[in-house]
Amino acid sequence: MKIISVTKRSTAQVAKKKSLTRRNNYFTIRIARRAAKIGFNNASKETLAIMGYNVIAQDGWVVKKYADGQIEKIKPIHTSTVSSIVLD
Repeated sequence: MKIISVTKRSTAQVAKKKSLTRRNNYFTIRIARRAAKIGFNNASKETLAIMGYNVIAQDGWVVKKYADGQIEKIKPIHTSTVSSIVLD
């Protein structure tokens, strides 16, 4: 029969592990947000160069924003009817 040594983790060890986990989650979220922002900016610039405009949400409206800075309002956004936005 083998005897297995079991040691309890001290509260300091547990707190340190939780702190590292939170820190890692923070960095992961930060990296993901930065990558998404860079990706959206690059896609916006590319679409603007190819099509000449982008369709975006601005000030409660869906608008078409042209390369020369002109903005054309398409339709107002009714926030009371939108409960959540799912991006696939």
